[in-house]
Amino acid sequence: MSFGSPYPDVEIPNVSVFDFLFSDLSDEDKAVTAFIDGRDGAETTYGTLVGLIDAVGGGLTARGIGLGDVVALHAPNVPFFAAAFHGILRIGAVATTVNALFTGADIAKQLTDSKAKLLITVSPLLEAALEGARKVGLSDEQVIVLDGAEGFSSAIDLISTGTPAPAVDFDPATHLAVLPYSSGTTGVPKGVMLTHRNLVANVCQIQDRMAIKAGDKFIAVLPFFHIYGMTVLLNLALAKRSTLITMPRFDLVQFLTLTQDHKATHLFIAPPVAVALAKHPLVDQYDLSSVKVIFSGAASLDEELGLAVSKRLDTLVAQGYGMSEMSPVSHAQPLSVQGVVTHQGDYPLSSVGPAVPNTLNKLVDPATGEEVAYPAAGSTELSEPGELWVSGPNIMVGYLANEAATKDTLDADGYLHTGDLAVVDGAGNVYIVDRIKELIKYKGYQVPPAELEAVLLTSPDIADVAVIGVLDDEGEEVPKAFVVRQPDSTIDEQGVIDFVAAQVSPHKKVRQVEFIDIVPKSASGKILRKDLRVR
Repeated sequence: MSFGSPYPDVEIPNVSVFDFLFSDLSDEDKAVTAFIDGRDGAETTYGTLVGLIDAVGGGLTARGIGLGDVVALHAPNVPFFAAAFHGILRIGAVATTVNALFTGADIAKQLTDSKAKLLITVSPLLEAALEGARKVGLSDEQVIVLDGAEGFSSAIDLISTGTPAPAVDFDPATHLAVLPYSSGTTGVPKGVMLTHRNLVANVCQIQDRMAIKAGDKFIAVLPFFHIYGMTVLLNLALAKRSTLITMPRFDLVQFLTLTQDHKATHLFIAPPVAVALAKHPLVDQYDLSSVKVIFSGAASLDEELGLAVSKRLDTLVAQGYGMSEMSPVSHAQPLSVQGVVTHQGDYPLSSVGPAVPNTLNKLVDPATGEEVAYPAAGSTELSEPGELWVSGPNIMVGYLANEAATKDTLDADGYLHTGDLAVVDGAGNVYIVDRIKELIKYKGYQVPPAELEAVLLTSPDIADVAVIGVLDDEGEEVPKAFVVRQPDSTIDEQGVIDFVAAQVSPHKKVRQVEFIDIVPKSASGKILRKDLRVR
């Protein structure tokens, strides 16, 4: 038998993302500030934002983009990201968001796989964007540079066509909204097919947990191109008529300054930011008393670290769990329940919280395939560990053009197999205890070991290699390569690190190297990563 959320199911309207967020926008709402640009303080109201979204939709239509066409969006957190993103969805096209750190080769892979017809980028990222676009045959006319670049259309050109955004009709339950790329539990990145209903559902599932109301202010440093920033920051904040203060990249001084000066109420972060908030001496120089809650995601937050942040800032700290394949949130510690704000200590910070509403969970022994027994309701006893399986309206419809990978992850009953081992207590709190999947999470970004292994094996100095995630001195998971040298090779640790760094995005760099005589493998040739982890 499965277990569900301790909270009642929520109503999920069968509407598009645009209609869900903006169809009931009142005159009062239109005057509310949706975005403050952290670079210069420029403000965008909700009324202006919706006008820009419609104009982007019309501009894309004028360029031949229609229902189901894929548009790649390659930009950091700036206010116009929202106009471009929701303009794509507004006309029934599909947004594939591209990591701002990607190299040209990475971008080309995503453009090819997603079959994107247009690429929207910004001038600081143009070199990599153009490399990727030209590798796949996109012309300069199919590249839009939002802040302008000679020879390319700009945001002004896009919104100035005078073409109205068309009326569109599609089934939100089946029509794709976004195609983020995820490595799933193993292998190379795959297009995660998320529908309009998936995205709407996840906002509905989490909005009562996050202690958010109209007028709250968020520091938007988590990238919007990442599913965490896309759903938990961008869409949730807009749904609640909150204000987003954008940061194109993380800088501690700017982060603290914006939090203080704009009296931010909510900080959605990843664990590396929590380390800074807990330990950096600069924090004491700023007035952060406006912060009501801090929510951490994208990777596990250590309980001791979370409590240190809570004590230092005198605020609520919570964490959650999810995957791109789940839109992304499947579990979250509550910051509020039915509008009532919780208190630190109301839930175990070492857990990722209970399941969100409208979902069912299973814990399945990966060795036997049998479901584990669950503790008695209300008890503090913990179950035996099992792989966490989740079903619900936020679960993807599958991987783009990859039936085999879809079948490996989604079963016939609609459960997504997360690849993470978990236990659950009698209150329904889930604790992630280990990982079956091979994926490495570096600062919240996915790093597939197979991708780094493929790069390393192109070196004439390397005979064999295996890559796993290990913890560094600050508790951050980093990629470590176990390398078998070719006979007579003298390549050293730095040589291995430099070889990879020249070919991958910054977050995918190998950070540690160990030389070994042989890579442990099973009889079928599969790398025995567990044997390397115990070294």
